[in-house]
Amino acid sequence: MKLTSQPLVLWRKGLSLAIIVNVLMNIALTPCQGKVIKLKLHHGRRHTDFTTGQRSKRAAQNLHGQSGEGYYIQMDLGTPPQKLNVLVDTGSSNFAIAASPDDQISKFFHTNESSTYEDSGTSVYVPYTQGDWTGELATDMVSLPSLPNITVRSSIAFITRSSNFFINTSDWQGIVGFAYQEISRPAGDVEPFFDSLVKEGHVRNLFSIQLCGAKALANSPSLNLSTNSMDGTMLLGGVSETLYKGNIFYTPIHREWYYEVVITDIHVNNESLKLDCKEYNYDKTIVDSGTTNLRLPDKVFQALVKSVQDKVNIPDWYSSQDFWSGTEVVCWPDLVTVYTGFPTVSVALIMTNNTFFRLTLLPQQYLRPVQDPSDPTMSGFCFKFGIASSTAGTVLGAVLMEGFYVIFDREHKQIGFAETTCPPRGSSSTGPDSKISGPFTQADKHLMSQCAYKKPDQKNGSLMVVAYVMAGVCFLCITPLLVMVIQYQVRKCRGRPRGDNSDTGNLINR
Repeated sequence: MKLTSQPLVLWRKGLSLAIIVNVLMNIALTPCQGKVIKLKLHHGRRHTDFTTGQRSKRAAQNLHGQSGEGYYIQMDLGTPPQKLNVLVDTGSSNFAIAASPDDQISKFFHTNESSTYEDSGTSVYVPYTQGDWTGELATDMVSLPSLPNITVRSSIAFITRSSNFFINTSDWQGIVGFAYQEISRPAGDVEPFFDSLVKEGHVRNLFSIQLCGAKALANSPSLNLSTNSMDGTMLLGGVSETLYKGNIFYTPIHREWYYEVVITDIHVNNESLKLDCKEYNYDKTIVDSGTTNLRLPDKVFQALVKSVQDKVNIPDWYSSQDFWSGTEVVCWPDLVTVYTGFPTVSVALIMTNNTFFRLTLLPQQYLRPVQDPSDPTMSGFCFKFGIASSTAGTVLGAVLMEGFYVIFDREHKQIGFAETTCPPRGSSSTGPDSKISGPFTQADKHLMSQCAYKKPDQKNGSLMVVAYVMAGVCFLCITPLLVMVIQYQVRKCRGRPRGDNSDTGNLINR
């Protein structure tokens, strides 16, 4: 839905005034037997038909990573191909690869060794929530091992400088953004990699992601982060029935820039936080695989922390504020104590005008396994709180996505969630996996439609004053001239009054 802003209303008013003045001037300057000018108004509507196609029945794990450092996929770039790993990020749109040495990475793309590299001569700067980079825009050939026999020329930013962007233990050397072109840098005019694949007809306009998180918890008696790698699967153009179980629940994409969706409520142990639903979406809610935590606006975050604290059921439990802020690690000798002592957290998403569904996260998801910084060899289970405060809206990051199979159905402008077939984080004694429930009916559908946050334009007041002042000045300047022209036209059409022979004679002599 495109919202109408006050500046646009003012612009339309100004345009209307200009049209009226123009019409009056045409009337005034038209000969007595004036002609009629007809303006044709064109109204177009584009219809697009989509076919569902069949689900892919073959899905091999092609995503890898380390806990808290993101998921990457291998790509072949250039001619001859150079193999590099790139972070999969649904929260950005640029495709960027390291093209110069950096202390945090072991390899980079050598532009001078690719015969298909074509520089555009344009620089680009991209900042993230943490870190930034600067690069040179160019194009080159790209293929993925998971998409055999498919090669596409893609726009790529080749990174020449970065700050706090690369992670020396992550094993990825670039990033590929899967969000919409509108947020691509520098000005929304760089075609994203996935858009290029769709445009050339290689894949359907959808993709799906299964993030399985840290697997050491399921297979080790103690948390050994040296083997605590993450795996997952990404399918471009398809959905695999082997990656989910049960039904797929879809929520509409509210706006196509980030993958923006709308939350209707948040529960802790089935108890609502009871906030205005706009607070959950302040100033947007996005699904972002490139962000580790579930991030919430500060007011929502504080309410959730208080509710979780009130419901923790662990004997002699104590934690400082640093644990809830995500900066302190807490360790327990066994998983059962942790996973049965913390409450569930549920996020409700709009389904239709009056229905919604809930994504329920267990402690297995929002308690993020980490290494004890004071004793890396410690035998036990150490965690950070995987829910954090945000100043840039709600972010449904990897902590939430790891509980589900997520389908980015761009064809139908919706995002699907289904229960994942990833191995459980703990043993069967630690409880079930995260669940989806619904659909539920909301009695007041108007309330749900109002949950999306509408950002006010702080410039409305000043723009309104400027617009009215300019309109007034224009009117004062044009009015005398308009009156004179109209009087002249009237006199020319009707002739001079009787008795005014001097002017008549002058006109005849001419």
